[in-house]
Amino acid sequence: MSAFDNNKFEKYKAEAQENWGNTDAYKEHEEKTRNYSEHKRNELTEQLDCIMSEFAACLINEATPYSAEAQSLVKKLQNHITENYYNCTNGILAGLGQLYIADERFKSNIDKHADGTANFISEAIEIYCRK
Repeated sequence: MSAFDNNKFEKYKAEAQENWGNTDAYKEHEEKTRNYSEHKRNELTEQLDCIMSEFAACLINEATPYSAEAQSLVKKLQNHITENYYNCTNGILAGLGQLYIADERFKSNIDKHADGTANFISEAIEIYCRK
């Protein structure tokens, strides 16, 4: 099961450019991913999907967003984004946490792993970024 649908990539890319095209993070993303093959993009999507699955497992196993496991996954998510896309500062990460629940597209795709996963991740990110 994939949390992120790559079929709408071009539409989402145009939307991202409109919203964040003037930011350093967007420019870094464009530079870093310019030569990524379709295989590389799919591989990174699968890795992100695995991280989302791990968050869902935390939720299912009744871990809290404060738990060491959940907080470790937030760091893993942040590292994945930084290593492969752009420098994911705590400020950017906090914004992503809000986006995961505010944008129904993100929420529904993340919640495919387990109902409530997007809220769990958002809470875990909020806690992580307050440290």
